Amino acid sequence: MNIAHFIFGVFGNATALFLFLAPTITFKRIIRSKSTEQFSGIPYVMTLLNCLLSAWYGLPFISKDNMLVSTINGAGSAIESIYVLVFLIFAPKKEKAKIFGLFMAVITVFAAVALVSLLALHGNARKIFCGSAASVFSIIMYASPLSVMRMVIKTKSVEFMPFFLSLFVFLCGTSWFVFGLIGRDPFVAVPNGFGCGLGTMQLILYFIYHKKSDEPTKPQVANGSLEMGQGKPLEENKIANGSTFEQV
Repeated sequence: MNIAHFIFGVFGNATALFLFLAPTITFKRIIRSKSTEQFSGIPYVMTLLNCLLSAWYGLPFISKDNMLVSTINGAGSAIESIYVLVFLIFAPKKEKAKIFGLFMAVITVFAAVALVSLLALHGNARKIFCGSAASVFSIIMYASPLSVMRMVIKTKSVEFMPFFLSLFVFLCGTSWFVFGLIGRDPFVAVPNGFGCGLGTMQLILYFIYHKKSDEPTKPQVANGSLEMGQGKPLEENKIANGSTFEQV
């Protein structure tokens, strides 16, 4: 591993850690209120699957020079597991059953990928199989803020798209994109190139609409911040005058 490859991997670890820790504000609120309120647990379960597959792909017997991919995604797996556990504790019974079923499906998919790669595949075939699986779910994770970007364009406001979150999506995607290019690894470069592009689009939208967000023309949403992958924001016409929140 050359120096540039290592530096971009370390920087990618740092920025990815920020993204994984961003939802802690939401989960502090959940624990404090002992309710998951309108929040969706699905993105956290799906991010867990992405982390598990990416951590597996980065292991030396799957792909070379990708241990930094494994370290951050191993940490991400632990963090997302905590989020899912908290959600299972405080979610309503129906939602809890849905998230638990999805969680078991994630574990099944990961176990299947791991077993097939170990028992049926070898060498480059193993790398392609595991890399393809990790890439698909990485792209899904990066694509999750698209609904928020649509809301920004529709409302001409960045109220639901925090600047620093958009910045770190861009920095994380760019770091791992360059890491993948230097290591000549398309399974790292392609999904993170997609993330880099989406992060760039978010920053462009922010600089187009951030001044309009300062105008006090819309009702405020209590704790209306959106982490990456949290799902769609609440519709404004259901927020005023104590009306019910839309379930996400």
